Amino acid sequence: MKSSTDRILTTHVGSLARPAKLLAMLLADGRGETVDRAVLGAEIDAAVTDTVAKQVANGIDIVNDGEMSKTAYTFYVMRSLSGMEVAPAGSGAGPESIDNLDYPDYAEMQKRARGNMSQIMDFPICTGPVAYRNIKPLQDDLVRLKAAATVAGAHDIFVPTASPGVLVRFIRNQYYKTEDDYLAALGAAMRVEYEAIYAAGFVLQLDCPDLGSSRNNVYRDLSDDEFLKIAERHIEVLNDATRNIPSDSIRMHLCWGNYEGPHTHDIELAKIAPVAFKSRARAISFEAANPRHEHEWEDMMNVKIPDDRILIPGVLDSTSNFVEHPKLISQRICNWAGVVGRERVIAGADCGFGTFGVRPPTVAPSIVWAKFRAMAEGAERATKRLWN
Repeated sequence: MKSSTDRILTTHVGSLARPAKLLAMLLADGRGETVDRAVLGAEIDAAVTDTVAKQVANGIDIVNDGEMSKTAYTFYVMRSLSGMEVAPAGSGAGPESIDNLDYPDYAEMQKRARGNMSQIMDFPICTGPVAYRNIKPLQDDLVRLKAAATVAGAHDIFVPTASPGVLVRFIRNQYYKTEDDYLAALGAAMRVEYEAIYAAGFVLQLDCPDLGSSRNNVYRDLSDDEFLKIAERHIEVLNDATRNIPSDSIRMHLCWGNYEGPHTHDIELAKIAPVAFKSRARAISFEAANPRHEHEWEDMMNVKIPDDRILIPGVLDSTSNFVEHPKLISQRICNWAGVVGRERVIAGADCGFGTFGVRPPTVAPSIVWAKFRAMAEGAERATKRLWN
């Protein structure tokens, strides 16, 4: 995992808005409709080539494929894992968040504006033994990403992938006797994907929103201490699944849910960070730009951060169409450099900009690129402040 040795580097979390034609084909394919595989492949190729080039052109140093071949950062595993079925739309994605329960008018407003996820999306469920049965879709992704990076001149590349813990959150278990058994099976299966990404020469990003957002829904009735014990178990399974991958080739993303909302029950970063630091991931990406979490750089002054860890704080809000001023971005970067030092900070975004393809993007795609340009300029400003 490259560090900011002589300047502040930039990256993002992963998902970007897919082109309309590609998204329509991906959704149709997910519903089991007949799709011309050659045409779909060509659309994905073109989208990956375009998005990698745009990332480079807009100042992103550490790029990815924008998750162009996926409709969601979790449900894509159905293409590779056995034991999964699609539950009927309307069956729900699990317990409501505390935000929705505390603020029902907010919840209703969100449903009117963006739709009820449980009604517009088919959620997978686990109905049999989990195993990694089909690696070809992943191999195709890795080949096209490498080709696009070569064309764009990108040298630092990461690949996001679902963690066992987030799959437990979004793909409900109807087969295994216990959640712990289910988690272990997912870890063993996903090891195949993790090792393939590393073998291809890319940095592995483990998407772990379960370490934050699950506190407010699946585990909402637990105390913080009880939740932290579950989070530690998730990390244990994750560490076992990545045991053959060097730590400096792993980064992690944690968040509290990629949505504009009150977030008044989010577990504090200072509480969950020590658990995250027990992972084998060298770099940790997290939300640090939205109004509920921007202050937490101060809290982290009192947390023991391992000397080898790199922080990737979000300096862009992924739920707002405001384009952050480069001076503000520079201030945010410098705040975190004051916590761990300039070489151990990489500028990032709070979360993805295309998390679930079935919903219209919260941030207009043209504004995403403007945000990236602002981040690149903010990183340049921070570099001048920190290295001069």
